[in-house]
Amino acid sequence: MALTHRVERIQEQVREEVSQMLATEVRDPGVGLVTVTRAKVTGDLSLTRIYWTILGDAAERKKTVKALERATGFVRHLLAERLGLRRVPEVKFIYDESVAAQSRIEEILLEIHAADAARTVDAPAPDAPAALPAKPAEAPDESAERRRDEEPT
Repeated sequence: MALTHRVERIQEQVREEVSQMLATEVRDPGVGLVTVTRAKVTGDLSLTRIYWTILGDAAERKKTVKALERATGFVRHLLAERLGLRRVPEVKFIYDESVAAQSRIEEILLEIHAADAARTVDAPAPDAPAALPAKPAEAPDESAERRRDEEPT
């Protein structure tokens, strides 16, 4: 279902406002440095899903999830003041898995490129002649020594 231009504008405004709120107005220390990646608003403006990400490990993420749950009411209250809508949508924070998936894909691509580079360095060029087998070490030539000894001085 295609969204109307109005819903798209509201989505962008919600994303910008929530990003600003989390950075400056939410005083919960558990929130940390959250990046709002996108906001999706339903067509009837009853619900907004705010997708976010954070740098850090799983423990940091859990702490941030709890802090965002505590801040949901406050964020909705501020949105009511700033959006000027008759009915303010419910707010739901969702961790954005797409950023982690994108990072993993980039890592895989880098590994593939590194493996290809290592393979091309080890392999001979297609036009190069095949390497000749190494000659076994020869025994010293005794006849050359005899000739030296027989020569008059």
